[in-house]
Amino acid sequence: MNKKIFVFLFNGFSDWEIAYLTPEINKCEGFDLVYFSKDGDSVCSMGGMQVVPSISFGMVNADEVDMLILPGGTAWESDENSEIDQLVKELISKGKTIAAICAATAYLGKHGLLDNLKHTSNDLGYLKWVAPKYTGEANYVNQLAVTDQNIITACGVAPIEFAREVFLKLALRSDDDIEKWFQLFKNGIWKE
Repeated sequence: MNKKIFVFLFNGFSDWEIAYLTPEINKCEGFDLVYFSKDGDSVCSMGGMQVVPSISFGMVNADEVDMLILPGGTAWESDENSEIDQLVKELISKGKTIAAICAATAYLGKHGLLDNLKHTSNDLGYLKWVAPKYTGEANYVNQLAVTDQNIITACGVAPIEFAREVFLKLALRSDDDIEKWFQLFKNGIWKE
């Protein structure tokens, strides 16, 4: 049975933040990418790309989700994506992995999901501004991407680091192969 990686898409999602990780997951046997939106209708990314998701939010079964990927976008800052609140709570309670980048980290901060875990975001000041009830500053790590337990967080300028953390968590390939991939896309270096 393939592991199912769900990607939440919404109008204004930051398309480049998932552009490195989705092709690699899609190429690997044993993994299925499932794109979903609120109503299953097409959405327009921040870059103007029209995308038709596979399913609607109502068709997502939390028991089938192995990982949920939340790309950034300003909709998180204005609470436009609240329809996934219950799904996120359920996934957390089931020990499923949630990977959030850029403004999606603020969404996790707003819901107290970062308070007791090492995490990162666009900046600590940004996180505190967007999520005023956030109290996890003692666990904030000034790095591009951080994984702690089942939460992956990344700064919006770190889609390659974000992808690496997702790949490591999924055990998509061997650690050595993931590092080779990272060096190629980050630094233009390929070693056999």
